[in-house]
Amino acid sequence: MDPKLILFGILAITVITFLIADLGFFNRKAHKIPFKSALLQSLFWIGVSLIFAIFVYALLGPDPSSQFLTAYVTEKMLSVDNLFVILLIFNFFKLEEKYHHRVLFWGILGAILFRGVFILTGSIIIEQFHWVLYIFGAILLYTGFKLLKEKKEEHVNYHDSKILKFARKFLPFTTNHHEGKFFVREQGKLHATILFAIVLLVESTDIVFAIDSIPAAFSISQDPFIVFTSNIFAIMGLRALFFLIEHVIHRFHHLQKALSFILVFIGSKMLLGIFHIHISSVLSFAIIMSALGLALILSLMFPKKL
Repeated sequence: MDPKLILFGILAITVITFLIADLGFFNRKAHKIPFKSALLQSLFWIGVSLIFAIFVYALLGPDPSSQFLTAYVTEKMLSVDNLFVILLIFNFFKLEEKYHHRVLFWGILGAILFRGVFILTGSIIIEQFHWVLYIFGAILLYTGFKLLKEKKEEHVNYHDSKILKFARKFLPFTTNHHEGKFFVREQGKLHATILFAIVLLVESTDIVFAIDSIPAAFSISQDPFIVFTSNIFAIMGLRALFFLIEHVIHRFHHLQKALSFILVFIGSKMLLGIFHIHISSVLSFAIIMSALGLALILSLMFPKKL
C-alpha cells in the first residue's frame, strides 16, 4: 500500500475521532475553557503532531519529516497573528467566553475545507507553472517587511465589514441574544444571529491569512501531502492555542518580529531557487525554531512597557 495513503488514513482517523469527541462528548455544553485545560490540549496536539512526524519519518524518510515539522511550526506561528485578530473580533462583539469554543470549532471546520481547496489549487498551478513559486517568494518577502512595520489595529468597526454587508443582503439578522444558536425563528421567519456573524468573520479572517500561510508552506515543500497535513495539524491545535495565549499574548511582543523574519527567510529561500541555491529542510527547521525561541526569550527578558 502507498505510504501516503496509510498516513492519510491516520490523519483522517485522528481528525474525525477528536472532532466527534470534542463536540459530542467533551464540549456538548457551552462553557469557558480554563487555562490548565487549554495547556493540556495544546500539549496534546503538539504531541500528536510530533507522533505523526515520526510516522512520516518511518514511511517517507527524514527529508519529508523535517519538511512537515518546518511547515507545521511556520503555520503555528502564522496562526498566532490570526488568533490576535479573532480575539479582537470576540472583544468587539463582547462575546461571552463560554461561546468562544463553539465559534472556533465551526471556524476550524471551515478552515479545513478552505485550506484543502487552496492547497489543491496551489499544487495544480505549481505543477503546471513552476515559476509561480517565485511569485509566492516575492509575496512572502513583501508581507514579512510589511509586518515588521505594521501595528495592530485594535479599534476596527466590524459592523462595517464587507463580509457582513454581503451576508445582510441575503439573510435577516436578529438583534436579540443568540443563546448559543446560529439561527433562530422570529415571527415565523428564520434570522441569523450575531454568533453566526462572528463565525463568518472568523472564516473570512482565516481565508485572508491563508494567502500568506499557503505560499509559506509551499516554499518549504511542493508536496501537497506535506503542505496539507502540516496545515491540518496546525489548525487542529488552534482552539487550544487560542485559550492558552488569550491572556498572555501581549507578553510575547517580539513574536511579530520573529514572524516577520521567518516570512522574509522562507521568501528569500524560495527566490534563491532562481540561482539554484538550495537550503536544506533540516537547516530551515533549525533557523525557524531559533527565531521562535529567541523571540520568546527576549519577550520574557525585556517585557513590554505598559
